[in-house]
Amino acid sequence: MTTIYKSAAGEGEIRRRYEDALHTWPVPAEHVRVPTREGETFVLVSGPEDAPPLVLLHGSGANAVTWQGDIASWSRYFRTYAVDLVGEPGLSAQSRPALETGAVAQWLDDVLDGLGLTAASFAGTSLGGWAALDYAVRRPDRVARLALLCPGGIGRQTMGWLFKVLVLRLFGRRGRRRSVAVVAGLEAPEHGPALDFLELTFSHFKPRTERLPVFSDEQLGGLAMPLLVIVGARDAMFDSAETARRVRRNVPKATVEVLPDTGHAILGQTGTVLAFLRG
Repeated sequence: MTTIYKSAAGEGEIRRRYEDALHTWPVPAEHVRVPTREGETFVLVSGPEDAPPLVLLHGSGANAVTWQGDIASWSRYFRTYAVDLVGEPGLSAQSRPALETGAVAQWLDDVLDGLGLTAASFAGTSLGGWAALDYAVRRPDRVARLALLCPGGIGRQTMGWLFKVLVLRLFGRRGRRRSVAVVAGLEAPEHGPALDFLELTFSHFKPRTERLPVFSDEQLGGLAMPLLVIVGARDAMFDSAETARRVRRNVPKATVEVLPDTGHAILGQTGTVLAFLRG
């Protein structure tokens, strides 16, 4: 298998930083390792055992601590399962199932089966939003509710940011940090720690480079479960206006929110997502 890291030393540094972050998880959690056809999958489990299940899928270049700011609220009402996607810089296997096939859904079948879940609500962001939506399309009986933040696979995947990033990265660490800020849309001073972590990650990690498959109008129209989609109007990676337009046109009962001054990284939506998930 081709490694997803640029070096063994870089992999070790990312892993150490992630394991340190896991120690700051704000609520009690179980660290569960689920065997799947794609290799072992790491899941961070919190919340009451008898609460409704909620599966959380992070984006590219990230891991379960994506949800650190949300989990204290969500785990009061749900049994939360923050999954490290395979092929991303977490503690899951480095395999990367093909996106254009049903392989990602089959992997999630294994994850849910290994956790003893017949169905769950899902929340996903970016690549994780694409994976959650793909699963809802292919396994609608296993998805109770679906909350998507800046999801891929609906609006056009834009590439205009790429040239700017390539230029900025010529300027060393400061340029790399600035390029991460441009893509994520995290440019306020309080986003400094998040940018530091992202800069470290993308200094050592090789992300997926293929375009995400786009869901058809028919596939979107077939979604019968309650659906929430939140996008940032300034998203540098996806055409958020097209995402909102296609969801509204094809899924009339969906709730769609466009945040005017927000980029690709969508923060501060804990209460909105919780209110939707609780119905």
